[in-house]
Amino acid sequence: MLKLATTYVRVVDGFNYYVGRVMMYGIFALIGVLMWSVIAKQAFTIPPFWTLEVAQFILVAYYLLGGAYSIQLGANVRMDLFYSEWTTRKKAQVDALTVLMLIFYLSVMLYGGLDSVSYSIQYQERSPSIWRPLMWPIKSLMTFGIFMMLLQAISELIKDIATIKGKHI
Repeated sequence: MLKLATTYVRVVDGFNYYVGRVMMYGIFALIGVLMWSVIAKQAFTIPPFWTLEVAQFILVAYYLLGGAYSIQLGANVRMDLFYSEWTTRKKAQVDALTVLMLIFYLSVMLYGGLDSVSYSIQYQERSPSIWRPLMWPIKSLMTFGIFMMLLQAISELIKDIATIKGKHI
């Protein structure tokens, strides 16, 4: 069982690390789209209607696809009033409890995301903007990002349980 858990943690952590490192450069795509928006408005006096929506889509992808990497690095916000004084085992116990709550939350989000993607594909849902892009591609990316965060949360739970038991993964 320990070998299976170790393999799971290694595979999920490796995949999320890679995706997170790639998504770090997504900010440059966002900057490029916003710069084009400003240049097009000033130079051509024609507002490119698609730029705001594309910038929002890039930001959503940047945030949600990088979320698992953020969980992996422990870059989430903690109330460090007591936490820094606790032993490693106590920290793992509290982290395991909070990760269980995160897993529940992400499971509900994943269920809603899958339902939303299904609806978007079935009814060819489009954005209400002038540009009117299909919504299923961004909703699919959002759902995939939530799924990756769920897998990473399970990985963190396995690591916390191993720490509580005095083992290292």
